[in-house]
Amino acid sequence: MWSQPAALQQYYPLTGTSFWIDYHLWGFWPLPYHVENVLLHVLAVVLFWRLLRQLQVSGAWLAAAVFALHPIMVESAGWITERKNVLSMVFYLGALLFYGKFNAFGEEIPRRWGNYVLAFFLFLAALLAKTTAFSLPLAILLIGWWKRGQIKWRADVLPTLPFFAFAVSLSLMVSWLEKNHMGAQGPGWNFSFPERCLIAGRALWFYPGKLLWPVNLCYFYPRWQLDSSSFRQWLYPITAAGALFILWLKRDWFGRGPVAAVFFFIGALFPFLGFMNVYFMRHSFVCDHWVYLPSLGLIALAAALVAGMAERLRTPAILYGLAVIALPLLAILTWRQSGMYSDMETLWRTTLARNPNSFMAQHNLGYILLRRGQEDEAMTHFQKALEIQPDLLESYNDLGTIFLDKGQTDKAIAQFQKALNIQPNNPQVYNNLGIALGQKGAMEEAIVQFRKALAIQPDYAEACYNIGIALAAEGKAAEAAGQYRAVIQLEPNYADAHGNLANVLAAQGRLEEAVREYQETIALVPNSAQAHFKYGQALQAQHDDAGAKIEYEQALALEPKHGGANLSLAWLLATCSDGSLRDGNRAVEMARQAEALSGGESPQVLDTLAAAYAEAGRYGEAVATAKRALELSATRNNQPLAEGIQLRLKLYEVNTPYHEKP
Repeated sequence: MWSQPAALQQYYPLTGTSFWIDYHLWGFWPLPYHVENVLLHVLAVVLFWRLLRQLQVSGAWLAAAVFALHPIMVESAGWITERKNVLSMVFYLGALLFYGKFNAFGEEIPRRWGNYVLAFFLFLAALLAKTTAFSLPLAILLIGWWKRGQIKWRADVLPTLPFFAFAVSLSLMVSWLEKNHMGAQGPGWNFSFPERCLIAGRALWFYPGKLLWPVNLCYFYPRWQLDSSSFRQWLYPITAAGALFILWLKRDWFGRGPVAAVFFFIGALFPFLGFMNVYFMRHSFVCDHWVYLPSLGLIALAAALVAGMAERLRTPAILYGLAVIALPLLAILTWRQSGMYSDMETLWRTTLARNPNSFMAQHNLGYILLRRGQEDEAMTHFQKALEIQPDLLESYNDLGTIFLDKGQTDKAIAQFQKALNIQPNNPQVYNNLGIALGQKGAMEEAIVQFRKALAIQPDYAEACYNIGIALAAEGKAAEAAGQYRAVIQLEPNYADAHGNLANVLAAQGRLEEAVREYQETIALVPNSAQAHFKYGQALQAQHDDAGAKIEYEQALALEPKHGGANLSLAWLLATCSDGSLRDGNRAVEMARQAEALSGGESPQVLDTLAAAYAEAGRYGEAVATAKRALELSATRNNQPLAEGIQLRLKLYEVNTPYHEKP
């Protein structure tokens, strides 16, 4: 995370490390993660209050309370994945506080360089938690201008140059990652400069509106349709620019404070105003968590205006009355908004209720339903997603998997090919196309698709595994075994690869190697009835009947209706050469269960039931059952089985059970 910029979605190594520590402490228990996020938000609230007190801003407590309880902050504080926001904010505000102790933002005080060093390292931590902390040196200069009305090179600018150097360097790297690693380039981001101005102008009004009236907050807001020929759309940037111009022109009348607060808001928000490509803008031009830091300027300004009005009118009741009304309302709205993030299905259903045209919410809800097995409902959402966004590769791919599961391979292949037309280098789609071709029996074509997936992603273990399955289906056991070994080299804990390799080795008579692979499989998936059953068969082939019996019983404990385990255990209990392991009555019970599961028309099952009857001393039933088994084996042209039944039948007719040789 620290040495490879593309290890995470973005270069947030400090945030990633916090999750790494959490994982080693709590695993996937979510509560501690949530508690930490909320505590970080609370700490940010306290630091915001302390900073406003340090800057002598009126209504500091009200501003901090609004920031604490405002529902637009829920996404940052309440959703674990937004740890980067709250963590960066704590370091950001801490850096501002210590920088203020260093030079009081330009006022003449003795400089304590220890505070400067601490501020600098806190700023670096803020950047490494989330790069949007880049605005801190600008905020320092802006606060200095607000306090003294001027910016001096030696007193103000020079100390911030190291801050600017790191801010610019990391911002450029993150901008590059956004385009080249996250994929924020192409048709979805090719806006003209006028269109980018339209995005910025509308966003500058959107966020203050949501801060003032926080209703219908949404994860994916509807993406605005841009039309640079529309005068109505130009009203947003024109009025925003006009308001800023008037605010600047009348700064002597309004005071420098409002100008500084508004410019802080714009500066901190700048990366998300549309002039830079941000991947999230594929879905929406605005987002709640983008305003977490920028909102501080507007919240502080609003609280200061209310406190100033109450002070001028000498009516403190105005301030406290507003707080008594506003803060409980904000708390209620925040409580309701928090519910949206209780789980992923709730998030996407709430998003669709507020923005039905969100193609990604449609797709993501469909994906959740698909994993739950609700394929028809999932298909509806995938189709809606494609109606909104016809080039959505993910929906074509998932539709293909649904058709594949339904056995409609031709339809599945058509969906995968549509996905590949959109993105010809997607390894997952090639892998799925190979599975579909394999289901049609076109194994050679399937292998070609799996190899294409591996050519794009050489460490794609699933594609490698599927080649093994296809080779095994073609009877190429040695090549299949080599493929499974290659999978295990890529992913040592790939249980199915160990299991299939064991099957191939057992079929080749390499029982000792097979047993080792079955043991590896069971160590990885101890609750797999099939793994225990296969392991038991391998042990029985090695004449370890006691071990085989244990494994068959374990398989049945996990899956009582496992036909193979019932049948094998019944045969062992009836015919084992070791008399201490034989149990005729239980063998009959197991064989009858196998008969019920097979429908009573399997000669192998009836042969086993006959042997069980004989071991239990019920020779009449043994003879009758063996004759039925003989008739069925004859109709199915299974000569070796028929000859074996004939030999055993002769024993039953003279009241003798059949036992395996030692």
